[in-house]
Amino acid sequence: MTQNPTPAGSSLLRSVDDLRGPAGRLEALLNEGRDDAPYAAVVCHPHPLFGGTMHNKVVYHAMKTLSGHGFPVLRFNFRGAGLSEGEHDNGHGEVDDVRAALDWMSQEYHRPLLFAGFSFGSSVGLRACCGDERVKGIAALGLPVSAGGREYHYHFLARCNQPKLFISGTADQYGPQAAVEAVVASAAPPAQLVWVEGADHFFAGKLEQMQQAFNSWIEVTTQ
Repeated sequence: MTQNPTPAGSSLLRSVDDLRGPAGRLEALLNEGRDDAPYAAVVCHPHPLFGGTMHNKVVYHAMKTLSGHGFPVLRFNFRGAGLSEGEHDNGHGEVDDVRAALDWMSQEYHRPLLFAGFSFGSSVGLRACCGDERVKGIAALGLPVSAGGREYHYHFLARCNQPKLFISGTADQYGPQAAVEAVVASAAPPAQLVWVEGADHFFAGKLEQMQQAFNSWIEVTTQ
C-alpha cells in the first residue's frame, strides 16, 4: 500500500496495491478511518462501459459520507476499468470483484462492513452482499431497472434480510418510480426507499440531498 499525499473526505487517501480478484489486480483507493471505527465500508462505481470509475461524483460523495463517520472506505475499479486487470464481464465476474473487495476489507480491519454502490455498482453489489453475514447494511444509489437495452432483475432480494437503503431520483431515466417501488416492495425487510425530488440518475444538482438521506440511514443502521 502506498501513500497518496492528497486527502479526500475526512481521512488520508492511500492507494491499495494488493487487492486482487479472479481476473487479476484491481486498482483501488482507501480512505483510512479512525483506529476505533466500528465499521469499514466498500463503495462501487457505475457501468465501466459508459465511463464509470471509482472517481465518479456519486461514488465520491458516498465515500465522503461514510468517511465523515470515521469509517475506512475502499473504492476500486471493476475488472477492465482504469488500471484494473481483466475484461468487463457484463456484471457476472464483477460480483466476484466486489467479494474480493469485501474480503480485503474484512482481513484488513476485522470489523463489520457496510456497502454502497451507484447504478451498475449497486446492482452488482447487492448480488455480492446479500447473504454475506459480514455486511451489516447495503445502500443502493440510483438502482438501475432498465438501462442500455438491458433489464435488471432483483428477485433474490426476497431472501436478502440485511438492512437495505434505496435512494433514487424521481426523474431517474434508468429507474422509473413504479419499477423501483416494485423492486423495493419485493425485498425482504428492512428495506427503505428514499426519493430525491427532481433528481436524474446521476443526482445532478442533488448530491447534497442524496448525501443527507444516506447519512441519516448510516446513523440509524450503525447505532
